[in-house]
Amino acid sequence: MTIDVALAGRISRDFAIDIACQLPAQGVTAVLGPSGSGKTSLLRALAGLDHIPGTIRFGNEVWQDATGFLPVHKRRVGYIFQGEGLLSHLSVRANLGYAIRRAPAGKLTFDDVVDRCGVADLLDRMPDRLSGGEAQRASIARALVSQPQLLMMDEPMSALDPEARATLSAHLARILGTIAVPVLYVTHDYAEAERLASHSIWLRGGRVERVMIPGRDHHVEATP
Repeated sequence: MTIDVALAGRISRDFAIDIACQLPAQGVTAVLGPSGSGKTSLLRALAGLDHIPGTIRFGNEVWQDATGFLPVHKRRVGYIFQGEGLLSHLSVRANLGYAIRRAPAGKLTFDDVVDRCGVADLLDRMPDRLSGGEAQRASIARALVSQPQLLMMDEPMSALDPEARATLSAHLARILGTIAVPVLYVTHDYAEAERLASHSIWLRGGRVERVMIPGRDHHVEATP
């Protein structure tokens, strides 16, 4: 199964994207490129937060094309932003419970996610009592209990200090290596991408510069 993307449109007066690629709907795909290359724009389009003309297909499901656009609440996408995304007035347990109540039935149970994400000792704490790394772990757990078809992470470690980054990186390697959910992982850190991802896509100037998928002769250079 693959994620097929063909999008072309202007994001702002000074920036447009023209992205066509086929990504594996399995494992972790790193989305790399300099600032302003279109990484976040790609994730927002996949989530349905922005409507850029073109086509998005997840396996046999059409998320958008010339005849229709699946709204954000009907796309089973977990999205982890650069800052933590917890509801500030709810405990970690209540945040996860809120996500579960809105989710379809799935394979990942509450206890399973809590164990994999290592948040058992955080469940009764409020978001403002969590460190940056703890908040990101709780946000990942919240995304997973929503039973996503696709998990997208937009530089989840960018706001953390080096010690917290190292701790969260170890947790992420364990979490992402055990879930059967495809992940798109935006980062500027190439070492982080090599450590966590099995595939990569490189963007520059709103275009695909190359896609690298192990096991295939698949090195696509962007057209000028």
